[in-house]
Amino acid sequence: MPKTAIAQPDVNVITANTPALNKFTAALVRWQKKHGRHDLPWQQTTDPYRIWLSEIMLQQTQVQTVIPYYARFLERFPTVDALAKADINDVLTLWAGLGYYARARNLHACAQAIATTYQGKFPNDPALLTALPGIGRSTAAAICAFAYGHRAAILDGNVKRVFCRVFGIEGVPTTSAVDKQLWLLAESLLPKKDIEAYTQGLMDLGATCCTRTKARCETCPMAGFCHAQQTDRVSELPHRKAKASLPVRTSKVWLIRDADHVWLERRQACGIWGGLLSLPDADSVQLPASAIALTSKTVRHKFTHFELQAEVARYVIKSTTEPVALNRHRELDAYPLAAAEDLALPTPWRKLLVAEATED
Repeated sequence: MPKTAIAQPDVNVITANTPALNKFTAALVRWQKKHGRHDLPWQQTTDPYRIWLSEIMLQQTQVQTVIPYYARFLERFPTVDALAKADINDVLTLWAGLGYYARARNLHACAQAIATTYQGKFPNDPALLTALPGIGRSTAAAICAFAYGHRAAILDGNVKRVFCRVFGIEGVPTTSAVDKQLWLLAESLLPKKDIEAYTQGLMDLGATCCTRTKARCETCPMAGFCHAQQTDRVSELPHRKAKASLPVRTSKVWLIRDADHVWLERRQACGIWGGLLSLPDADSVQLPASAIALTSKTVRHKFTHFELQAEVARYVIKSTTEPVALNRHRELDAYPLAAAEDLALPTPWRKLLVAEATED
């Protein structure tokens, strides 16, 4: 088939909301230039490293939470080569508290791949970017749009919500059929120019105006032709998958300390807390004979797919004795209890140890 005859997505199949299709892109660009966000730390730059770092940190995480982490990362690792040469434990320590720790491990692996395969330069092709660790289709598009002015479509959770409401898309966005429909829509709406303002506008609209709850329809540039607003379905769209109760996983861990130190083991580099320091599992250490039991505590922490319920047995030992590691795959060492805030610890253990230090 000749290049000029390549079929384009049939937007009438994608959505019947024709007025929105005709007006959406131009309205979004105008709105972003006047009312969008322009003072975020990762804006006003075409440096793909800084853009990539911000995009990874912003996955599943709010802007205000990301800002201080972003600044600390750039101070410690100002270039992708600096990040590639870093020890993964240093990366995890800086990431501690930001959650979704696979992002940090992928961040480090991706930096190493860029340093070795691309000589420290980010490729400007979305297809090449998506082949790198931790970079999906939407993230690759955002990097290329902001760094290189490349016309590529983004489609994160916020953008899906905007599209479902404005264009009246039915069904759960995470299902394959609806996801495919939304990608077709995203591709069909790309502007011929102003791709940076358009891409940022999608992010801004979903984050500041078309929010999951308490949407600010009165200030939305799409109010005049938004399907959800006109049919009073803003709270209904997008459709949500029925929530199942989270399964509960139980765990028994030991908090072993002396007057100034706590004993922690480093988990293997896989799983939810891979590579982080952690309270040792009850069956992975042997207590010294001098250990004195303190009041135990229960810690609950919700993950995306389950809830952890950990029974924490607390022990105090003499400074002249130490627990013995029984698992040769996990390093057991003493760390200053007062430094718990700065260690590469999962959030529930950090909170627990900070409170432990405060109790003294």
